[in-house]
Amino acid sequence: MSVIVIEFITLDGIVTDPDGSGGTPAGGWAFRHGPETVAGDKFRLGSVLDDGVLLLGRATWQLFSQLWPPRDDPFSARMNAMPKRVASRSVTDVSAWANSQVVQGDLVDAVKREDRDVIITGSLSVVRALMAADLVDEYRLMTFPTILRTGERLFPAGGPPVHLECRSAQRVGAAVLARYARAAG
Repeated sequence: MSVIVIEFITLDGIVTDPDGSGGTPAGGWAFRHGPETVAGDKFRLGSVLDDGVLLLGRATWQLFSQLWPPRDDPFSARMNAMPKRVASRSVTDVSAWANSQVVQGDLVDAVKREDRDVIITGSLSVVRALMAADLVDEYRLMTFPTILRTGERLFPAGGPPVHLECRSAQRVGAAVLARYARAAG
């Protein structure tokens, strides 16, 4: 089992409101670069979409549960079919998006018990909880040529150093997809 964090991110490390749904002044920055950069399996998840589980925080799940179910292209069909776990203390009804369940009990314990690969997208509070527990095995970051200077950073100041290896980097439309994993040894 691996824990894989996927994020749209700016050059200065901001992950806030890439699609504009949050209504922030700089929101929508990722989508300004056209659909070829953000559509489909841009994070190169491949079979993990079929064999893994998607873990989302409440706000991301609520947004995705409105966006994904009506779509029927091949990538959307895979997203809709995969098991989803929702980390929330307030949401109890997750019937709006097929195959969704609320995480019961402690989030970190639930992830440790999972047999499948766990993919987290958006969901910064979930990502940070798993970072703090040293459970993230890989980051797949789609870095956009944008500098916002304001917003939430994926890696906040004050945390411990983390040493990663770059497994791959490739241009995807206007962005660069880089895969970083735990450094060996």
